[in-house]
This record gives sequence, structure tokens and C-alpha cells, in this order.
Amino acid sequence: MAERILAGRIASISELKKNPMGVLAQGEGDPVAILNRNKPAFYCVPAQAYEELLNRLEDMELNAIADTRKGQERIKVKLDEL
Repeated sequence: MAERILAGRIASISELKKNPMGVLAQGEGDPVAILNRNKPAFYCVPAQAYEELLNRLEDMELNAIADTRKGQERIKVKLDEL
């Protein structure tokens, strides 16, 4: 069965062992799929891309919370009361 690779670049585990930063650089800021026996084992994701991913997930979670609260009764509060 064919495996789906969700990255534009690929490298083998052997390549990663020889030159980890070179493999990461080959992705030019995007994730690199690391293959083991021609199947994706994991993805090397640059720190900035990972941070962006986490920020997007957090935004999605906050939007979901806001959507569940839509239409609820509003409670007015003064800052001095907090």
C-alpha cells in the first residue's frame, strides 16, 4: 500500500544521521519527510514552522470556544469590580 508523504522534500534516516542540519536546510523552511525503508517515519519540522502550527491550532481552539459561547447571555462587569 502506498504511503502518503505530506512534505515537498524527503530524506532517508541515513542522510539525517550523516547531516541533520543539512537535511533540515534542504526543506528551505518547510518540513522534510524522513523515510525508513521507503515509508515515512517522521517529519523534521523547523522551529518557526512548528511555532506557526501551534499558533494556528490555538487560534482554532479559541474560535471553537467562542462559537460555543455565541448567543449566551452577556454579563456586564466593571474593571474596578474585578
